[in-house]
Amino acid sequence: MRAIRVFFLMATLLAPPAALAGDAEVRAAQGTVDAQLKALRAGDGALAYSYAAPTIQRIFPTAEIFMGMVESAYQPVRNPRNYAFGKSEEMGGGKIAQQVLLTGPDGKEYEALYTLELQPDGVWRITGVSLKASNALST
Repeated sequence: MRAIRVFFLMATLLAPPAALAGDAEVRAAQGTVDAQLKALRAGDGALAYSYAAPTIQRIFPTAEIFMGMVESAYQPVRNPRNYAFGKSEEMGGGKIAQQVLLTGPDGKEYEALYTLELQPDGVWRITGVSLKASNALST
């Protein structure tokens, strides 16, 4: 019996955050963030822009304007050396906050907090990102 408890404790500690919660919604939201980060790294502005929620697309009405904002204010997100998902929080009402820990092109560590909203078509889109320097890549 003790061996079973140890196994489940280890499985819980090693599981990614979304698996701990058993939450398909969080995994789907993480998929949107991951896809946008990959598009940004590849330099595909149109694809990266497609993951932005309609509210963001109204503020930045073209992919070019959106990418100009990303280039000027979000270099660690635009071209991360690496990144990993941290904590996530379901905020209710079809909204999720997702922490992303990343290393920027300058080699420094950053924390990006993404907010996402479930759209009427059932797809998660990014409603905002706040970025700050981080002292460590821990959650």
